[in-house]
Amino acid sequence: MKKIDYYIIKKFLGTFFYAIALLTVIIIIFDVSEKIENFIENEAPLYEIIFSYYLNFIPYFINLFSYLFVFISVIFFTSKLASNTEIIAILSAGISFRRLLQPYLISAAILGALSFALANFVIPHTNIETRAFKQKYIQNLRNDMGHNIHLQMSKGVFAYIERFDRKSNTAQKFSLEQIDSTGKLKYKLNTEKAIYDSVSNKWQLKNYYERYINGLNEELIIGKEKDTTLKISPKDLILIKEDYEEMDFMEIRNFIDKQKLKGAPNVITYEIEMHKRIAFPFASIILTIIGVSLSSRKVRGGIGVHLGAGIALTFLYILFMQFTTVFAISGNLSPLAAAWLPNIIYIFIALYLLKKAPK
Repeated sequence: MKKIDYYIIKKFLGTFFYAIALLTVIIIIFDVSEKIENFIENEAPLYEIIFSYYLNFIPYFINLFSYLFVFISVIFFTSKLASNTEIIAILSAGISFRRLLQPYLISAAILGALSFALANFVIPHTNIETRAFKQKYIQNLRNDMGHNIHLQMSKGVFAYIERFDRKSNTAQKFSLEQIDSTGKLKYKLNTEKAIYDSVSNKWQLKNYYERYINGLNEELIIGKEKDTTLKISPKDLILIKEDYEEMDFMEIRNFIDKQKLKGAPNVITYEIEMHKRIAFPFASIILTIIGVSLSSRKVRGGIGVHLGAGIALTFLYILFMQFTTVFAISGNLSPLAAAWLPNIIYIFIALYLLKKAPK
C-alpha cells in the first residue's frame, strides 16, 4: 500500500458515504411528507417513527442503492482526478493502469462485503421492526391466499382448500390425499369445515369422512366432529407481502426448500431474492472497473460527460435486472440466471472499456 492507494481509497469511500448520507436525508424528508397522513391518522408515536421505522430504514436504503452510488462516486472523483491531469501524472510516473485499479478494487471489495453483510444478516433483522411498524401504522402486509389453495404438505401428501378465512382460522371444503410411490391413492380425508385451534395446534374437523384404501379393500369412516393434528397451519395459508425481507440468508434458503416440498407456486420470487443478495455485491466491483475505465480519460465536458454516461449505464443495469426478474417469474429463465445475467453482460462491458482505457 502506497500513499496514492490511501489517497484513492479515502476519496472513494469518503465520496460514497457522503453522497449516500445526503440522499438518505432527502429520501427520508420525501417519505415523511408522503406518509405524514398515515402517521397522524393512526396516531403513530414520534419515538416509534424515528427509532422503529426510519432508523431501521437507513441500512435498507444504503444497501438498495449501494452499487449505484459506488458507480457515481467512482466516476465523480476519478473525473476530477482526470480533469486535474492527476491520472496522466500517475501513468507517466510508470504506474500501470491495472496497478492504479488496485485501490479502487480494494474499496469496492470493502463496500461489496458491507452490502453482503447488510443484505443477508443485518437488514432482515431490522426489517422485522420496520415491517411491524408498517403493519400497525401504514399498510396491511397480510393477505389470505383466497380460493382454491393447493399444497403439497410432504412427499406424496396433498391438501386442497376451497377457501380459508384468516380471521376465524377456518378452512372451507378441506381435503387431504396421500399417494403411494406407485401413484395410487392410499388415504383420503374430506371435511366440510376445518377450524384451527392455536392453543392445542390441532384442527377440528366438522362433518368429515375418511377413506383408507388397501388394494381392493377400502375402509370408510364418517363422523360429525374430530380433533386431529396435521402438518399444516394457518401461516402456511397466509401470504405476507415480501416476507423474505425478514429472512437472513440461511432462513430464506431453508424456506425455499420447505416451499418446494409443499409445491408452493411463489417460490421463484424467493429464489431470485436469494441469488440477488449474492450477485449485487459483485456488481459493485464490476461497476467500479467500468467507472474507472470510463472516467480516467480527460475529455471535453469533464465530469458532466462522465456522469451522464455513468448514470445511463447504471439505469441500463437496473433495467436488465428488472427484465430478467420478470422473465424468471413469468417465463422459463432460471432464478440463478435472472440474478447473474446483468453481471455477466456488464463483465464484458467492463473488459472492453478496460482495454480501451488510457495506458
